[in-house]
Amino acid sequence: MKTCAIVGINWGDEGKGRIVDLLTADYDIVIRYQGGGNAGHTVINDRGRFALHLLPSGIFHSGVVNILGNGVALDPENLWKEITEVVSRGVAVTPENLKISDRASLLLPWHRDLDTLEEQRLADKKYGSTKQGIAPFYSDKYQKKTVMAGELFHPDELRAHLRQLLEWKNLTLTKVYGSEPYTMEMLEKWMEEWCEPVRPFVCDTGRYLKAAKAQGKSMMFEAQLGALRDLDYGIYPYTTSSNTLAAYAPIGAGLPSLRAEEVIGVVKAYSTCVGEGPFVCEMFGEKAEKLRQAGQEYGAKTGRPRRVGPVDLVATRYGVEMQGATKIALTKLDVLSDMARIPVCVRYRVNGQETDDFPFPTELDRAEPVIEYAEGWQRDISGVRRWEELPQAAQNYVLMIEKAVGCPIAYVSVGAERESIIIR
Repeated sequence: MKTCAIVGINWGDEGKGRIVDLLTADYDIVIRYQGGGNAGHTVINDRGRFALHLLPSGIFHSGVVNILGNGVALDPENLWKEITEVVSRGVAVTPENLKISDRASLLLPWHRDLDTLEEQRLADKKYGSTKQGIAPFYSDKYQKKTVMAGELFHPDELRAHLRQLLEWKNLTLTKVYGSEPYTMEMLEKWMEEWCEPVRPFVCDTGRYLKAAKAQGKSMMFEAQLGALRDLDYGIYPYTTSSNTLAAYAPIGAGLPSLRAEEVIGVVKAYSTCVGEGPFVCEMFGEKAEKLRQAGQEYGAKTGRPRRVGPVDLVATRYGVEMQGATKIALTKLDVLSDMARIPVCVRYRVNGQETDDFPFPTELDRAEPVIEYAEGWQRDISGVRRWEELPQAAQNYVLMIEKAVGCPIAYVSVGAERESIIIR
């Protein structure tokens, strides 16, 4: 069997969905192993353009089994809306090709409320949450105060469990935030409307994966966000609330005995960042807006304009190390085609000293980018499919990144479509 993880190297939004979509044909199973509906994987194929938030990006390939692992924040409401949307556009989604771990915890309605209420309380110190309930969900999970998807098959025990959680959660909603309490009737309605439709997809995915491993099935792990948003190793506290690293994939997927033999780290040819937090290489003004427009850099989930900047070799080298990447997929090289001189963040300057190392989070606010320039190629490369056909300046740019981060670049994306890829 072969196993592979597709992971983000930077702040997220690197283009992981299109790489998963490209490579899924070589795998039997695709597994989302962490994160929730705050993901935004954009896939463009013969059916059109899709922005996936919970569904694995392998859902468009017939014969591929897609799994939402136990590490995922399972939002039944948003998942069912997403399933309904892709089915309406001709995509088959059945319990045969989509399986949900019975050990995945449900993101409950109050998690989104608490996310919004806390961001409002933080005001100008907010973390830049997508307000999808992710942080409150994972907080509750580690407090052992969530409901597992498998409990949907035990309605009496589930209702008793929800009553306990309801009493506890209403204390926070009403006493801390001054918000309205939930009632059991509200939860009953929520379960009927959103949990019942997704229940047929819930099963013991651990048992399924164990059998698949014995049969030599090939598996791909799909991550959300990037290394710099990892809860432990990212730009804390401006991170997500789960572990985005490939090392966590077997645990969040549902079979800890698995290993990711290959790790493909996805890197954008320039830098983007959604949300708050330090972003050392950030560009501002007219040049930033021009790059944002050229790359259509707006969040797939929120529509928020992404912060943009040159490729950051310091952050990328750190992300490659944290992910244990064995290969890199470089995306959106075509977006830089109009630039005569391409800025590159080659080092940081911290307290007057230049460094190649990614600083501790507290020091990031004091870090400044050291910028050098690469020669641009100034011609359209979106139709190129062979490495040798790329302009020499474009080849040099790719090779410069490859050398600086110490990891081979195996894929170069020159467009959003599935076939717009150069395989080295």
